[in-house]
Amino acid sequence: MTADDSYGRLDDDDYPAYTMGRAAELLGTTQGFLRAIGEARLITPLRSAGGHRRYSRYQLRIAARARELVDRGTPIEAACRIVILEDQLEEAQQLNAAYRRETGTAAPTTAA
Repeated sequence: MTADDSYGRLDDDDYPAYTMGRAAELLGTTQGFLRAIGEARLITPLRSAGGHRRYSRYQLRIAARARELVDRGTPIEAACRIVILEDQLEEAQQLNAAYRRETGTAAPTTAA
């Protein structure tokens, strides 16, 4: 890999650039929190050649969402499930919108 290849990854949200310690520091949390959200399958960090966890910016954003819920008193397992369900809902809404655009179908209106 050349230096030019490495610089291109600086903008890649999925590149696992952060060690567990640095990720915890950036999130203002503990390494144990990162392990717990990994065990809850919210995020799956990549592993370095030496077996160390590495996190991407995208994963850190997800972890930050879970941390906000936990800080408000939500149990960690529930916080992880909420974030997962929010992401699934958003994806389903995007798929539905794309389908409506393709078929020319109007979005359903909600009764007030």
